[in-house]
Amino acid sequence: MPEERRRGILFSKLYSFACFLSKFEDKHAQIGRRGYSRVVYCNDPGNPGAVQLKYRGNFVSTTKYTAVNFIPKSLFEQFRRVANIYFLVVACVSFSPLAPYSAPSVLVPLLVVIGVTMAKEGVEDWRRKKQDIEANNQKVRVYRDYTFHETKWKKLRVGDLVKVCKDEYFPADIILLSSSYEDGICYVETMNLDGETNLKLKHALEVTSHLHDENSFRQFRAVIKCEDPNENLFSFVGALSYDGKEYPLSIKQLLLRDSKLKNTEYIYGVVVFTGHDTKVMQNATDPPSKRSKIEKKMDKIIYILFSTLIVIASVGSVFFGIETKKDISGGKYRRWYLRPDDSTVFYDPKRPFLAAFLHFFTALMLYGYLIPISLYVSIEIVKVLQSIFINQDQDMYDEETNRPARARTSNLNEELGQVYTILSDKTGTLTCNSMEFVKCSIAGTDYGHGTTEVERALMRRRGALSEPGDAVNDVQRHHGDAMDSRRSIRGFNFRDERIMNGQWVNDPHPDIIQKFFRVLAICHTAIPVVNKESGEILFEAESPDEAAFIIAAREVGFEFNGRTQASISLHELDYETGKKVDRVYELLQVLEFSSARKRMSVVVRNVENQLLLLCKGADSVMFERLSQDGRLFESQTRDHIKKYAEAGLRTLVIAYRELGEEEYKSWEEKFRMAKTSVTADHDALVDEAADKIERNLILLGATAVEDKLQKGVPECIKKLSQAGIKIWVLTGDKMETAVNIGYACSLLRQDMKQITITLDSPDIDALEKQGDKEAIAKASLESIMKQIREGISQINSAKQSSNSAKESTLLFGLIIDGKSLDFSLKKNVVKSFFELAMNCSSVICCRSSPKQKARVTRFVKEGTSKTTLSIGDGANDVGMLQEADIGVGISGVEGMQAVMASDYSVAQFRFLERLLLVHGHWCYRRIAMMICYFFYKNITFGFTLFWFEAQASFSGCFCTTLPRVPHLIFGGSRKHPLQLAPHPWLDV
Repeated sequence: MPEERRRGILFSKLYSFACFLSKFEDKHAQIGRRGYSRVVYCNDPGNPGAVQLKYRGNFVSTTKYTAVNFIPKSLFEQFRRVANIYFLVVACVSFSPLAPYSAPSVLVPLLVVIGVTMAKEGVEDWRRKKQDIEANNQKVRVYRDYTFHETKWKKLRVGDLVKVCKDEYFPADIILLSSSYEDGICYVETMNLDGETNLKLKHALEVTSHLHDENSFRQFRAVIKCEDPNENLFSFVGALSYDGKEYPLSIKQLLLRDSKLKNTEYIYGVVVFTGHDTKVMQNATDPPSKRSKIEKKMDKIIYILFSTLIVIASVGSVFFGIETKKDISGGKYRRWYLRPDDSTVFYDPKRPFLAAFLHFFTALMLYGYLIPISLYVSIEIVKVLQSIFINQDQDMYDEETNRPARARTSNLNEELGQVYTILSDKTGTLTCNSMEFVKCSIAGTDYGHGTTEVERALMRRRGALSEPGDAVNDVQRHHGDAMDSRRSIRGFNFRDERIMNGQWVNDPHPDIIQKFFRVLAICHTAIPVVNKESGEILFEAESPDEAAFIIAAREVGFEFNGRTQASISLHELDYETGKKVDRVYELLQVLEFSSARKRMSVVVRNVENQLLLLCKGADSVMFERLSQDGRLFESQTRDHIKKYAEAGLRTLVIAYRELGEEEYKSWEEKFRMAKTSVTADHDALVDEAADKIERNLILLGATAVEDKLQKGVPECIKKLSQAGIKIWVLTGDKMETAVNIGYACSLLRQDMKQITITLDSPDIDALEKQGDKEAIAKASLESIMKQIREGISQINSAKQSSNSAKESTLLFGLIIDGKSLDFSLKKNVVKSFFELAMNCSSVICCRSSPKQKARVTRFVKEGTSKTTLSIGDGANDVGMLQEADIGVGISGVEGMQAVMASDYSVAQFRFLERLLLVHGHWCYRRIAMMICYFFYKNITFGFTLFWFEAQASFSGCFCTTLPRVPHLIFGGSRKHPLQLAPHPWLDV
């Protein structure tokens, strides 16, 4: 039986821009050439061509070891330690008569140390293996034998038809064929891939959108030719051959592995990339082997001690040979009690040079205390104890999620106290993945008493300037407390008695307030869904911002409760009658939001037969579109927007205009022609047509929403910065979003000068339309180099002016997008880019792919030669966590992929402060002092033994017992007051 489809809404008829237009472009001409040679036979496993193609299976492995290579690879890791090589040689020699002690006394400790460390590595890798098993054994519905059967992910093959249902992850990279919507659209959440919380709209080709049940797939056969596997998450080139015709495929038809289906009941698709060929796995990196800097420095100390050992052994052997030769003098025995007449080769007065040579090897083993194997055993035990302290720290326990901090490896504890640069993800790491409606400006009046994290930080910094009896603050605090007693509403943190509970009808401008919230309730693409259990209406929106606006409108009295193909229904409060009424608005056009347009509009007809254009967008594009009569509140609104931005809030301007019938009909005809055009400048034609109607707007006000930060993030970043740690943010978000969050978490500040590096320029856009790749690459590289030089020049000028004026140096923040980052990391540019970045207090990299995050991390690690730490919470952060010296995973809402790939895990970003500034300090001091103490003890004992040997004619005989427990107690549990730290808050 065919499944029920959403027939009421055809978004492809409402949306206006290129996301639904399939057309061949210049890059499609490369199909079949090198790099574009993949061929997929859809639903045709018996095809001879499909049989010959041996593509990878869908099995995925992220482990460091396998059953075959575990022993050799792990042994290699153990013998990277110089001391282990020494003791292996000593253990081999100890089986000979040269040894001053028995072989087991050396061999057993060596086997214990290596065995314990290998076992620890095995346990950590087994955890990764369990994650892989869980992922590979997830179930998906595959079309075989004319019906859909459940099978495991790992059994998927290229060309299989699959069905994925709502809230399920895609098991491979899939070409969308159809969905539960009649026109074949679906919504996809890519948080695991690029960190963005807003939903992406995907659209099937019109020729396959009718395929929606088992019977329709019986005769379905097609061939897909596309690009070879690569790591680019934001592009795809291919073509579908079906029914004798060829149709272009783009990223709009590609559903990526580890992204999730949202707001859509089901989709059908065909698998094109499986396993390690998928784009997310192409962005993955192999699990690295990490060693702490102390351990590497110990190797150098071992070299010095080994050289000392050779010198001591050589001196002892020389004197031993001299003393041995003296034992026979003139046929008399000097030391008759040693029985030189009945001696072995190891003590033969007749062959003193050979005896001295053999004694040299005995001395190497005898003075082995200079290179003690017990040090490594002690360090391993101490590190385990330190890991237990981290795991049991109640100050890093999150009650809300019931998750403590976890040291997933003990090898890097001391590195926590040496971190120089932190590279952080944004979404889910700094923020909570939710938007809250906090404030608004309507008719020039500021509404909303809620305070943001940034505002609270500003209040603390400006506390001396604030008047203690500020009446306005007192009133706001009073009303805020009163409103906080109400039930908490997700996405809504608005507090103002002038608006809430229907009080807005008594405002001097109730008509403008009504129009303002109507725009919020109508100008969107969300779908209301009724929860069958509670009866509550939930909103499936493309972005958290959109959902927050709809919820805000509902709470004020404008409830969005229904949508069809041609209408939107509201249950709203009429300020004239004071009663709730149902109103239906005829939906005529949707001019959707894009990063280039920076605005969204809808055209509707109300019950009074008025044609209305409702618009919301960024202030940078909205104010210039206002009519002369529509600027009544412009000055006040601009001031409010500036104040909201200083508070770290994301703002949108709200406006509208009334359209005449003739004007609309004339525009609609031109717009329809632009939409249906198939020329290369299609997008430009549509933008131009939309621009003509989005003019002469009347300003209503502005909204301010907060991308809710995790608790304590600004304070944590402030303390880390003041401790001298540089912080970079690497995110897949758009530049505007990343900059807003930068201000919200105090990474960027109002007194900072921003340096922005981007390729969003008219010249580059013009070249991209021409399709000349060489010209684009050349122009892009020149543009990036020019922007970097200008940035360095700005910094140098600021330094010179501050030195001459004896003022504090102006701080700089660097913002760069993903395309620019690719060029900045090229060999001839990277040195200049590094110079620019290191002179900036904060760096934000936007639109970064997972592989770019890993490359930037490697670039910072190698460029600074200092300890780097990466922190993230999603699968898109795994490469970054593995590339850094230390990887910290956030056990958040994006799954456990980041945690499984990390060295340490915490529940909240704020716990990073204690992990680094307290535990990092303690671990480093304890390990460093214990190692110094150990070497002091052993050097002292070694030279004491040498002195004893001198008294015993360097005979190689000794007996001693040394206690080990004091070193473990000293290194494992001693607390050091953080008095050496440069800042008072580090004293614990």
